Amino acid sequence: MKLRKLSALDALLVGAVLLALIAGSLSLFDDPMSGPLQLALIMVGCFAALIGMKNGVTWSELESEITATNAKTVAPIFIFLSIGVLIGAFIIAGTVPTLLYAGLSLLSPAFFYPLACLICAIVSICIGSSWTTAATIGVGLMGTAHGFGLSAEITAGAVVAGAYFGDKMSPLSETTNLAPAVAGSDLFAHIRHMAWVSLPSFLIALTLFSILALNADLQGEAVSNVDELKAQLAGTFNIAWYNLIPLLALLGLSVRKVPAFPAIMLCSALACVFAVLFQAPVIERFMAESGQSGALMVVKALWTVMATGFVSSSGNEVLDSLLSRGGMAGMVFMAFLVFCSMMMTAVLERIGFIRFLLGLIVRGVHSVGALIGATLATSIGVNVLTGDQYLSLVLPGQMWKEEYRLRGLAAVNLSRTIEDGGTVTSALIPWNACAVYMAATLGVATLSYAPFAFFNWINPLIALIYGICCIKILPLVNPDADQQAQPAAAKPLVGATS
Repeated sequence: MKLRKLSALDALLVGAVLLALIAGSLSLFDDPMSGPLQLALIMVGCFAALIGMKNGVTWSELESEITATNAKTVAPIFIFLSIGVLIGAFIIAGTVPTLLYAGLSLLSPAFFYPLACLICAIVSICIGSSWTTAATIGVGLMGTAHGFGLSAEITAGAVVAGAYFGDKMSPLSETTNLAPAVAGSDLFAHIRHMAWVSLPSFLIALTLFSILALNADLQGEAVSNVDELKAQLAGTFNIAWYNLIPLLALLGLSVRKVPAFPAIMLCSALACVFAVLFQAPVIERFMAESGQSGALMVVKALWTVMATGFVSSSGNEVLDSLLSRGGMAGMVFMAFLVFCSMMMTAVLERIGFIRFLLGLIVRGVHSVGALIGATLATSIGVNVLTGDQYLSLVLPGQMWKEEYRLRGLAAVNLSRTIEDGGTVTSALIPWNACAVYMAATLGVATLSYAPFAFFNWINPLIALIYGICCIKILPLVNPDADQQAQPAAAKPLVGATS
């Protein structure tokens, strides 16, 4: 059968089914990430496959494309799983509790707004989750703000801004791992490249929060809820500076550009050693009902936290919610999502749907600034249309990946830009799942806190300015393989700088 080009009607049908199924999974189910969204992605892929087969693409060709695309995700998925191991190990070793204690100690009523933002950033970097940060430390800070008589809207904006900065910059974050996975860049290179945009954005946000704090009227008593949490941390774990050595080791390996998977697993093993040396009472309490003792109990405890996560039973609801997480099993849904999304995007690529959309958009892209702007707009657009943070990374990442390569731009530019446009803006769109969660958790409507979530809207603006001015836009290193892989007509955009 002669292969026919994808028509505008075909593309319209595929796009309509994509939006309908994804929007349906997000609106009909309370927890779409547990399976309904993945099924929607598979169903979109199946419908697109039917359109492709109508146009002459064989199933064997589609199957080969799906297999080849998913093969590229194997290494990133191992990193996802290792992140779960690391989180569990860092908690039982006292690394995360020590960082939380240090962050809480920074709180001062005189500069509540910037310190609230900074504390949430520290916590979110430690645990890699903006949602968990908001649901624990964020809730406590909202209560503290009420005691001081401070603005709930500004406080919620500070919590969201800090939580998303930390989530974006943490190697433990799912989105921070997902973005380089779909763009084809390295995790630690991705984080280093994001810092050029994220750090200035965060400093501007802290400055604005400081200005607001200077004009605030302070009321209320001392932050007893924070003091209580610190006391509970100190009573549950051995809080000491040396607990941070596993984290410093991970940072050191990152600076030395050790590949992410071995670096994470090595530091997880180091954290387990520190748990045995310095957190013996924690291990005993964790395994209190196991009926085992001695070396076997220690081995099973460490094995459990790395496999299924740490469970805190301190009696403090906030602390238990914050520290009951981690484990390889907790990252399985990410692997599930990646496989299903790669199946869909592989089919969409093979039938020509992605090229069709690119053809509509790329006509107006003639410079680095236009390409960065188009990528930001695509990520924000997916956030608006689908209400899902992960898809705002996956779909634009797959859509623009080849275009960045053909234009002679390194993959870290793409992974950074989809995070600048996708990760941080998800909390600003009222119907987005992230914004709904933040509003419900903090008790402040999205449109009320959004103007004060300074980092979340300053970050995309600075990313766009960097693109237009060609600041820290890295070109391909241009190894021979990459050079040969590019068509002769494809040239780097003028103005790309290192």
